[in-house]
Amino acid sequence: MSEDDKPGGKPTIKAKAKIPNAQNIRSPEFKPHGISAGRGSGLNRPSALTAKQARKRRIMVIVGLVVAAALIAGFVFWWINRPPPEIEVSGRFATKPTVEIPTKLAPEGKRKVTTLIKGDGPEIKNGDTLYAQYAFYQWAKDSDDEDGSVKSKNKELASSYEREAQGQPTQPLVVGESGIKGFDQGMVGQTAGSRVMLQIPPSEGFGEQGSQLGLEKSDWVVFVVDVQAVVHKGQGPQGAAKELNDKKLPQVADKGEGKAPEVKIPDRDAPAALQVKTLVEGTGPALEKGDDAVVNYQGTLWDSGKEFDSSWKSGSPAKFPIGTGKTVPGFDKGLTGAKVGSRVLLVLPPKEGYGKDGMPPEIKGDDTLVFVVDILAKLKK
Repeated sequence: MSEDDKPGGKPTIKAKAKIPNAQNIRSPEFKPHGISAGRGSGLNRPSALTAKQARKRRIMVIVGLVVAAALIAGFVFWWINRPPPEIEVSGRFATKPTVEIPTKLAPEGKRKVTTLIKGDGPEIKNGDTLYAQYAFYQWAKDSDDEDGSVKSKNKELASSYEREAQGQPTQPLVVGESGIKGFDQGMVGQTAGSRVMLQIPPSEGFGEQGSQLGLEKSDWVVFVVDVQAVVHKGQGPQGAAKELNDKKLPQVADKGEGKAPEVKIPDRDAPAALQVKTLVEGTGPALEKGDDAVVNYQGTLWDSGKEFDSSWKSGSPAKFPIGTGKTVPGFDKGLTGAKVGSRVLLVLPPKEGYGKDGMPPEIKGDDTLVFVVDILAKLKK
């Protein structure tokens, strides 16, 4: 037995350890097992969502990201492929339009024809006569911006709408004879009742005459045209012929397409009252008060048989207002209600013609007038 183990030997020396006071232990150093990091911290808290709800939330997030990506891609595609600026025309048919030519749109390429309003009337052919209102504009390249874009300048050159309002009737236009190649070729195939815009390059424009309008050689022209009526070359009455067996009235013989009829006055006194006889019954719309009629006509004196006026000889149909007192009374009375396409015989005693004053030097105050009238069209308004 060792000395240490013997009774009465030296006492056993015990190891001494310094245990820190719990108050001096900081949180990171002292985390008793099973105690959370504190209320409201959310650490190690089980999710309140079920597995199904969590999966649904993930799907919704994915769908949202896909939709957002599609919208961004769509916007980028539209931005890259967005349509270029274009000429805008607004306003009612047969009234002066509002025409806006963007400064960022410069002329280039070939002639462009746009049908803004499609009419249901006759189709235009080369050689046809148009009754139309129009406005046209200078259109020219102005400058290049630093970013490579192009600027243009434009201004109105003329308008028939304003002249018509001032009592200056618009002259008919013969397609193929206007002197403006782009206009003549661009209008072929259009229809009466249409509003047409033509963008015409300088090679098809006014040519040397453009300088009188202030046009440079490189300037384009923009036309806006309202086609109110179309008369085909050589057009005559269109409908069913009706016999006239009254020997007290003039006899009218048709001489063929594009030719004036032959009128034979009977050898007897003229009737005292207005006579209206339909020789060909047209199939078009009837003329109403306020309409503008396009007609070919021939006027003859009853007493002498002398022809005093003829649109066939002048080479162009005439435009007459109907029922408004702007022509002789017999025309207003005799043509109101007549259909487009008709041929009408009118016998006008002095009071239905030019009255007691007549129309010197050819028409005296007591002359009876004989008219043959072909109603070719009425203007669309």
